[in-house]
Amino acid sequence: MRITQGFTFEAAHFLPHVPETHRCRRMHGHSYRVDLTLEGPVDPKTGFVVDFFDLEAAFAPLMERLDHHCLNEVEGLENPTAELIAIWIWDRLKPGMPMLAAVRVYETPMSVAEYTGA
Repeated sequence: MRITQGFTFEAAHFLPHVPETHRCRRMHGHSYRVDLTLEGPVDPKTGFVVDFFDLEAAFAPLMERLDHHCLNEVEGLENPTAELIAIWIWDRLKPGMPMLAAVRVYETPMSVAEYTGA
């Protein structure tokens, strides 16, 4: 069984390693969406793979570091592309949430990066 819970946060960033003429080189903001997908068996007693409230609680400390911040100032996100944000979330969430199967970061509704640990 796979379950997914979505989260949204607002943040600013700029991409320091793109050419000076690239529009993302300048500071700008996004309404990000993060989908966390977990995979595992359904517990016959609870009926859950993982309680969504437990997933929300596990993600809360990361959300606090991301929401309404300049991502370039977050340790480990000095080059905050959607791809690197997904890996950053994975690296911090996976140790305590072993059933994590995918992290998707939507920079816009049409642009998404997915990381599965590979």
